[in-house]
Amino acid sequence: MPATAAPRASPDALLALAKREGRGRLKIYLGAAPGVGKTYAMLTAARTARDDGQDVVLGLVETHGRRETEALVAGFELLPRRPIVYRNQMMQEFDLDAALARKPGLLLVDEYAHTNVPGSRHPKRWQDIDELLAAGIDVWTTLNIQHLESLNEVIQKITKVRVRETIPDTAFDTADELVLVDFPPDELLRRLAEGKVYVQDTAARAVESFFKPQNLTALRELALRRAAERIDAALVQRMQANAIEGPWAAGERILVCVGPDSDAVALIRSAKRLADLMDAPWLAVTVERPGAVLDHHHIDEALQLALTLGAEVRRLVAQDFAAELLRVARFENVTQIVIGRARRGFLAGLLRPSLAQELVRLADGIAIHVVTGDQSAPSEASRSSLRIPLSYSGYAVAAAMVVAAILAGKGLERLTPLPNLSLVFLVSVLVPAVFFGVWPAVFASMLSFLAYNFFFIEPLYTLTVAEPYELLALAIFLAVAIITSALAGRARTQARVASGRVRAMRRLYEFTRRLSGLAGVDQVAEGAVGEIHTSLDKPAILLLEENSELRIRAAWPPEDDLDPASMSAARWAVEKGEPAGNRTSTLPLVPWLFLPLRTARGPIGAIGVAVGKTEIDSEVRALLDTLAEQAAAALERSFLSRDMVATQSAVEAERVRNTVLASISHDFRTPLASILGAATSLIDVGDKLDASARSDLLKQIRQEVEHLDGMVRNLLSITRIDAGALELRKDWNDLREIAGRVASAARRRGALQRIDVSLPSDIPLVHADAILIEQAMSNIIGNAVAHTSPGARVAVTAEIGEFDIHLIVTDDGPGIGPDLLPRVFDKFVSAPAEADRGERTGLGLSIAKGIMEAHGGAVIVESPPPGLAKGTRVTLRFPKVEPPA
Repeated sequence: MPATAAPRASPDALLALAKREGRGRLKIYLGAAPGVGKTYAMLTAARTARDDGQDVVLGLVETHGRRETEALVAGFELLPRRPIVYRNQMMQEFDLDAALARKPGLLLVDEYAHTNVPGSRHPKRWQDIDELLAAGIDVWTTLNIQHLESLNEVIQKITKVRVRETIPDTAFDTADELVLVDFPPDELLRRLAEGKVYVQDTAARAVESFFKPQNLTALRELALRRAAERIDAALVQRMQANAIEGPWAAGERILVCVGPDSDAVALIRSAKRLADLMDAPWLAVTVERPGAVLDHHHIDEALQLALTLGAEVRRLVAQDFAAELLRVARFENVTQIVIGRARRGFLAGLLRPSLAQELVRLADGIAIHVVTGDQSAPSEASRSSLRIPLSYSGYAVAAAMVVAAILAGKGLERLTPLPNLSLVFLVSVLVPAVFFGVWPAVFASMLSFLAYNFFFIEPLYTLTVAEPYELLALAIFLAVAIITSALAGRARTQARVASGRVRAMRRLYEFTRRLSGLAGVDQVAEGAVGEIHTSLDKPAILLLEENSELRIRAAWPPEDDLDPASMSAARWAVEKGEPAGNRTSTLPLVPWLFLPLRTARGPIGAIGVAVGKTEIDSEVRALLDTLAEQAAAALERSFLSRDMVATQSAVEAERVRNTVLASISHDFRTPLASILGAATSLIDVGDKLDASARSDLLKQIRQEVEHLDGMVRNLLSITRIDAGALELRKDWNDLREIAGRVASAARRRGALQRIDVSLPSDIPLVHADAILIEQAMSNIIGNAVAHTSPGARVAVTAEIGEFDIHLIVTDDGPGIGPDLLPRVFDKFVSAPAEADRGERTGLGLSIAKGIMEAHGGAVIVESPPPGLAKGTRVTLRFPKVEPPA
């Protein structure tokens, strides 16, 4: 935002407020230790809310036997607790479902950091409360300062007690309101001695371990500080959301401005010391002009140090540094600004005030700290700004343009008198400014000034000036030439920088578009390292975590291994989620710079660039960070796609398993019942039956066993087909013999249909596995028998083609419905059968298709057959192979 623009609300602050819309409000009663009266204060406020007409319900309140607290509970609606059996004991826990069903206006849930009994929906009570807030229920709760995760180690050092029940600071920071319940340590110890906190034995042990005066004082200070930080953060967020400019000095906030000189690191350390003294949050800011070309080495080093020391870092772009810094300071409610004293010459100080002077003049209510450094030597930034680049070609062109201007001016004088030939020399200044920058243009300005004076101002061919107005004209010409050259040079530099940024944006767009079209993890990894190598012209490598090990997934140029130090840096980047290796504070001597690939599930790997001894400025680092983020997003999308496929496969496998179990239990029940009945009859009354009846029962047993054998063989076959383990034992076979055996077996099993086998006598032999081909034909003829009425006709014929042999099974039954026909080869798909006998698992055609494809053939199903009104035709197509001579 321009420095002169009207203040506007922060999008982040507005977004944070928008996210709270529709959610319940959370109020936390914070105390330094147990017994300070958090629950008492919460119940007292709840009574007032209830008297004001608010719907107040007690979800869970722990009184710990304190009579004053128990008296306040009376009169409230209290939700019953949920009983949970844990380790053979009945535990009473907060009933989250009952609270959601009741949905009061205000719910009181004590002990925010409580750990729920295993078997509860959430492991922690703060997660229960988060679900209540998401449902739009306002919640009040209590918390002791020692339960904050960030203070866990500090609390252990103070009290020598490790607190096991903690909550993340993010859960604490979501509180809409914070009430600090403070109690002096001496008064708390007196209450403890009177038995108002714990019973006497417990109180005595507590005084010896936790409740010591020094411990309580330290915990009280931590509670006060943490509450002040939370309130200060809430104040800043509300100021930003309502576009209110600061500073409001409710709490100290420090801003340090760093520049490209060597004192930037020392300035950061000074700001850190000041922040520690005031115990204040701080941010480090650097400001650049649009299109400016600076040495970012010191800036990057200083900002990296600021991040390490806990500062928030900002990079800004503006023409007016002072106005932009003050805008940010007021927006962030900064109360103090730290800035270094500029090293400037006497003339520069007279012509233009320094940034520190501008801040002092414009700041209103903000303290300005000017840090002085070693003034004995000019800074590197000053030296670089005064150093004239030695581009001899630019100066040669500038001299040539001045010579051309002299010749052009002399020629124009002979042709026609001109009022002012100085405009010709301006052209000689603009050309080197446009093509070579500022310093060749300044050189051209000086030469043009001298040449114009020497060749075109009386007296000619001397550097003297006869008339005073001509001296003034020369001075104006020189000023105009220098200003014009500076503007043209700056425009050229800005155009070059803008062009570079456009190219970087185009590369980033192409990179993102290319990654969006890649699905596999390896494809994304290869595309990412290839693009980083192309963009940065440096070797790149990508490592992903697999089974708790970090492995190389892609590298360009190809790389199979990393040295132990580089692998340690990569592993650090993944485990800590921070950059490691070259140009960082972790293993800086390794040749690689590793950036973590962060996703919603945490770091999944690292991407590395071989830096070596080359410098990486902020623009390159920003591009690398963006490429790494895009690569991480693409990899996460690939992982999600893979997980989705795996989940779908698992769901499909579960569906198939359930279908198989249901099919087996259904289809095996009938033949097993028939076998059991026939066998029981033979055992119980077999001696009373005649020979014919006993023979019929034995035939029935044999038929049902054959049915079971066929179903088991089909299940085994489909398993082998799906696993790709179908073994073919090929030999030369006569299809007439196989078809005859299958038809005879169907008749023997009780088929009442008329099965006609009519194959030509000259049908060639087929090179196939006879057992599998017989199984495929048996499945097809069995389907025809099962799905046609008794007395129907099933015809088995054959056609001999030029390249294949067609074995055709045609029936005149009802046929296959159009909704079922596209799915006839799917497993466990079956149409209603005319008779509930035979193989009914819905695997027949699937097995036949797998067997024929394994032989290089195919299965074709038509219903109704061409030229017929009804029926089904199934064609087995065998490749035609000439037998050996």
